[in-house]
Order: sequence, then C-alpha cells, then structure tokens
Amino acid sequence: MMLAGVAGLALTVAGCGNKPEAAADKGSAPAGVAETDYPERPLFGDTHVHTGWSADAGQDGAVTGPEDAFRLASGEEVTSNTGQKVKLKRPMDWMVITDHSDGMGTINEIQAGNPEMISDPFLKRMYESMKSGDEAESSRVMLELIQRQSDGKLPKQVMDPKWMVSAWQKTIAIADKYNAPGRFTALIGYEWTVNAGGGDNLHRNIVFRDASDKAAQVLPLTTFETMDPEKLWAWMAAYEAKTGGKVLAIPHNGNLSNGRMFEETTFTGGAMTKAYAEGRQKWERLMEVTQIKGQSESHPSLSPTDEFASWDLWDRGNLNGLGKRPSMYRTEYWREGLKSGLRLEGTLGANPFKYGANGATDTHTGLSTFEEDNFWGKFKSVEPRKGRWSQRLMGVGNPGEMASWEQAAAGTMGVWAKANTREAIFDAMQRRETFATTGPRMSVRLFAGYDFADADLGSLVKAGYTKGVPMGGDLKPAPAGKAPAFLIAAMKDPQGANLDRVQVVKGWVDASGKTREKIFDVRWAGDRKPGLGGKLPPIGNTVDLKTATYSNDIGAAELTALWTDPAFDPKQRAVYYVRVLEIPTPRWTAYDQVRFKETMDPKVPQVHQERAFTSPVWYSPA
Repeated sequence: MMLAGVAGLALTVAGCGNKPEAAADKGSAPAGVAETDYPERPLFGDTHVHTGWSADAGQDGAVTGPEDAFRLASGEEVTSNTGQKVKLKRPMDWMVITDHSDGMGTINEIQAGNPEMISDPFLKRMYESMKSGDEAESSRVMLELIQRQSDGKLPKQVMDPKWMVSAWQKTIAIADKYNAPGRFTALIGYEWTVNAGGGDNLHRNIVFRDASDKAAQVLPLTTFETMDPEKLWAWMAAYEAKTGGKVLAIPHNGNLSNGRMFEETTFTGGAMTKAYAEGRQKWERLMEVTQIKGQSESHPSLSPTDEFASWDLWDRGNLNGLGKRPSMYRTEYWREGLKSGLRLEGTLGANPFKYGANGATDTHTGLSTFEEDNFWGKFKSVEPRKGRWSQRLMGVGNPGEMASWEQAAAGTMGVWAKANTREAIFDAMQRRETFATTGPRMSVRLFAGYDFADADLGSLVKAGYTKGVPMGGDLKPAPAGKAPAFLIAAMKDPQGANLDRVQVVKGWVDASGKTREKIFDVRWAGDRKPGLGGKLPPIGNTVDLKTATYSNDIGAAELTALWTDPAFDPKQRAVYYVRVLEIPTPRWTAYDQVRFKETMDPKVPQVHQERAFTSPVWYSPA
C-alpha cells in the first residue's frame, strides 16, 4: 500500500532544532561551509574511478586523466576516449579517483617510448600496440597485462617505485585543485589490486580523509610489496600514526573472488582470531554491493526464496575468467557474509564481516556514468557504438568469459553527511551511514530502536537520531518484552522511476548455530495484496522496447513504514538492511538497441528493476 500525503516529510530535517547528544559528531568543516545538525540530504558519488593513468585502462586506449574525470563529475562536458562528447545530466556531489597503485606512473612512460621501458619485450608490445591504434591487439595485450599482474610476472621496470613518485604527487594535487568544499568534494584515493591465484579479485579502494599535505607523506601500497590485507591494515595504521590523518579501505565486489572475499581464514590460510576480526572491522567499513562487473548482494542458489536475487550475475569465473565452482558462492556475496559474520562473532568475540553498503562504477574510461541511457562502458573499447553489446569483454577464452552486454550500468553511493566536504563525507563512510544504488539517485533512510511510534513517521529524522540508531549502527540489547522497530523512508529519484516496494532483509543465527535469512515486504505501491505464501504480485511493466521508454503511471513517489520484527528473539544475533526496488525500466542495452537501430540476441536482457540497499543495523544480545 502507498502512504500518500507524506512526500518530503520523511527524508528532511525541518524543525529539528538543536543537535541532541545522539546525533553524529560534528566534523571540522572548512571556513565558510556550514554543517547541519543532522544529515539533511544524501550526497551521491563514486568511490571507484580509473583514468587513462591506470596501466590497464591506458593500454586499452584510454587517454583521459584525473582532470577529465573530475571535470565530468562536477558537471562539465568532456571528450571521451573515442572522441565523443560526454556530460552528466546532473553533477555528482563528490568522487574518488582510484587509479591502480601497481605500475602507477608507468603507462605514460610506455606510451612515450621510454627506452628503459621498451627494452623489455612485453612492454615493447604494449608500446607498439598503442602506437599502431590496433584496438584488437591493444585489448589482447591489456588482458595479458592483467594476467601477468595476477601471476606476479610483470617486468621489473613496471615494479620500480621510482615511477610512482611523480604520478602520485600529480594525482593528489589534481584532487586538491578540484576540491570545492560545499559544492563538490574531490577525495584522494587509489586502488590496491590483489589478484590472488591468477585473478581472484580481492582489490581494495583506499580513501583518504585528508588533503595532499598528509597524503604526500606516503606512497601508495602495491601488491609488489604484499598481497596480504593484514599488511595493508598495518600500512593504514602507520599512515595515521605518521600524519595524524585518516584512511579507510573498501573491498570490491566479491563475486569475482572465486570464494575468497569472505573466506573464514586469514589470507595466508591461518585461523581467524579476534584481533584479525577487529582489524578487518576497523579498517574496512564498506563493501561494493554493485558495480559494472555485476553484483555481490545475493545469489539465487544461496537465497532460493528471494525472487529478486537473480540480477546482474557475474558468477562463472574470477577476474581473468578462471572457472568457478558453485561451492564458492557462499563466501563471495555480501548477504551471506553478513550472516557468517554474526556466526563468527559468536566464536571469536568480534565480527570480521561488518560491512556497510557501497555502490560504485569501476569505470576504466575516466567517465563515471551510471545512468542507463548515458552508459559509457567499462573500457574505451566498449564506449557507445553500434555492436558493442556483442563484444567479448573480460576473461576472454576462459570458462568465465563475459560479454559486453553483461556489463551493469554500474552503481553509485548515497552518503548521509552533514556537509559536502572531505571530512563530513569520510566520517559518514566511517559510520557506515551510506546506501548503495544501481544508479538512480533515490533516497533511503533507516533507523532502528525500541521506542518508535507511528507519529514518528512525521518527523522521522529527528525521531530516528534521538530515539534510535541510523543505518550502519548497532542496537543495544533489547529491553524486556520489546522487539526492535524500524523507521524506513524511501523516495524516488526526482528524475527517475517510481518505486515498487520496500523490503527488510533479515539475517540471524538460530539456536543451533546455523545462519538464516528472511525477506519481508513492508510497504508497497498500489492496492496489491500478498497471495499464497505471502508473495506480493508484481507491480506491472510499462516499458516500451520500441522506444526505450517507460511510464510512471504505476508505482509510488515515496514509501514510508514503521516495521517491527515479528519473529524477534532477543537471544539471537541478527542483522537487518533495507532493499528498495523501482518499477521496471529499460536497461542500457534497450537504449543502445533503439539508439543504434540494431537487433540484439534474445538472451540479452532489456528490462530490469533498479534498486537500493542500505547499510545494515546489527543486533547482538547482552
């Protein structure tokens, strides 16, 4: 059912008054930038952007640099790697450029024909393929480059850290140049690119709270030094101790890790300890739930009763397409990891998988474009043109090979920050007060507590902060006779599709120590009624594939709810997050099909339901 007449109330902060003790701590906003008492609106951005300064992107033909990327994100028109004009419909609020630390600074030297570089036969092939303009050969060499990095067989010239110094200084200086507190935030970052075992994706994006004066005091960590996440955390601790700054790590989507993202051992195969779990929880606050290379929220084989689990699946292999066994799924997906973390907390005394929700692109074009009708692809070689849908994309020649049509039009992350500044955005990430979407800028709020009432829906934000905890937080043990209640509000993207439904996804550990899950439809659009087994009928479908259009004649602009867990057991650990689904809309492939007047293979999906996921709230007994 749709709640009418509340639009604009649930997601805003009007009339909140002074900040109560329960609200998040104030940061240190730059002069002239005001911080609100509460986060008033979500700030949308991208934590995962590669430019032509990343070796694989440059090898594929990307010529964009960090300035191009920041200019596009902040609202300017730029020229793409294939010479086309690109502009976002709406500027982003913030962005992080995360060029690879491995080989940082070397691709420019190879492109310039530096004799030290091209004395190596493979690097000479890279140089010649880029100089010739042969896209097919460049793609082949790029895939070999990724494989060599995975196997630890890169030429010694690429691993020499001397090339990184200048590139890192330029990168962070550009971020400072485009950082405009209160208007657009340019965060400093890089990617630590662990491809263990020939392509098991265990990458982390490293995000700094600081400006270049602190970030310049270190060089990024590379996998030439270590592939062990515990050593990454030690590097992060050393950075903070040296500079007084702050830094966090965001693991990539786990679906290409071939079972290693949520493995229940250390990286080297040792037993997990409480110290390990606490370290992982401290330094890794968020995880990519969705990006171009598919989704890591859930999998149909793990959640057979979830009718919406089968979407954007990249589940045939790892980053290089090496084959996957179905038994690997359990330790790849976020929802399963959240549940496993509860179980491990019972034995270790700490939860190693306490991850909030992150959405990003992982573009290697320097173009962060996550709208379906303005999708520029992962690489320069799949920027918009007729026939790109059928091009082989990754893992070519291996069991896990992926085609271009299997790309998702990426994701974005909404951050509930009190100002558009580096400090406030970083602090919100640190609190896990974030939500991921598959691209649309819908707004979602979640608060949990024991004393909410129906009247709190009218002042949801004030009530949420004063009487409960926001997404990313921890519920205190339940008072006698009480179950947790959840204040939920979701609002459509003002320029996008209406909403279908709001769901609560619950995971818990039962009395026998097994993990369980259940999905609750808590609010929905229209007058639908649950049928047999409580299943809600579909919302309908207004998509016209001949024109790649849809209508907002169905769905709701906003859905709000006060929901109480009907099966709460105060003795059982539990985790809750909210999932919001839009009505069906055209996929990027449908827009391409109309734009380029082509007919795609029937297996290519043309319609989907975009969605959002909040960071969870965790419950632990006393």
